[in-house]
Amino acid sequence: MHVRHLQVSDFRSWELADLELEPGASVLVGRNGQGKTNLVEALGYVATLGSHRVSTDAPLIRHGAQRAVVRAAVVNDDRELLVELEITAGKSNRARINRGPVPRPRDVLGILRTVLFAPEDLSLVRGDPSDRRRFLDEMLVLRTPRYAGVRSDYDRVLKQRSALLKTVKHSRSADLSTLDVWDGHLAKHGAELLAARLKLIRDMADHVTSAYAEVAPESRPALIAYRSSVGDLPEDRESIEDLLLAELDRVRRQEIERGVCLVGPHRDDLDLTLGELPAKGYASHGESWSFALALRLGGYELMRVDGIEPVLVLDDVFAELDRGRRRQLAKVAAAAEQVLITAAVAEDVPDELVGARFEVHGGEVRRV
Repeated sequence: MHVRHLQVSDFRSWELADLELEPGASVLVGRNGQGKTNLVEALGYVATLGSHRVSTDAPLIRHGAQRAVVRAAVVNDDRELLVELEITAGKSNRARINRGPVPRPRDVLGILRTVLFAPEDLSLVRGDPSDRRRFLDEMLVLRTPRYAGVRSDYDRVLKQRSALLKTVKHSRSADLSTLDVWDGHLAKHGAELLAARLKLIRDMADHVTSAYAEVAPESRPALIAYRSSVGDLPEDRESIEDLLLAELDRVRRQEIERGVCLVGPHRDDLDLTLGELPAKGYASHGESWSFALALRLGGYELMRVDGIEPVLVLDDVFAELDRGRRRQLAKVAAAAEQVLITAAVAEDVPDELVGARFEVHGGEVRRV
């Protein structure tokens, strides 16, 4: 899989940018603030319908513009598809495939698969549980695009049920039978999401441990495990659903008193440990970087085992890594069908990844 062409208009700082790309390594070089990260962010948006930098779409539209457009020509097994996404302020986004409209933007998911490593990934180790949940769910969607719908359904139910809990909290005469209905919806969609997350971790755990051992061979073993708000989880979806329903019943009084939903995958976390200690709070700066890198490389290797050759995106990360970690990352990247790299200084990019080079400066991007 590779991207042959990327075009953005009114996306972030770019009024218009065109890149003709090819398999192998492509390096975008430019000082900070010139817009190189905005270009790979646009590519990531095609793959995930989200940004690795912000949680909403509004900042993606260039100041003063009404909409942003991203177009990517993606080649997979000698078949090319053109994906177009229109991001509009205050309105629903629209999508097209080969110039034809599709019912929902998420219908484009799966055409392009990317694995992106960026400085923001340090939050996977040091940040809040929400950062790690997002990582898991993005990996789910990259492997199996239909989980975008599962996640959307769960988020919708969670929002509705949370609003109902707030209403019940302030109304003595509230009808709790409605809450029973939403309990069922939350348990159903939550169980499907949880079963998928558990399988993902089972499939990915060894890849993460191996990747960490390669980038930090002198450190303690790295392990990942799922931590649920309801304790140990069974593996099958039906049993998880029953467990969620029982837990919702048990904590109903607390939920009504607090007006918040206390049970479900939105309360869970991904445990990261080094040896017997949690990485968060105990890992050094270098170990934290290594763990973040191992999570991304583990996901990348898992997708390759699945038969998917994702585009690898390395956003301004080589300057953050020491020589050993640079070398290991370069070794993996050099084997990718396509890798896009951004760097403030060309010398930060290892020699193994010398390929097409683009200069990003003054609102222009040109091949040099």
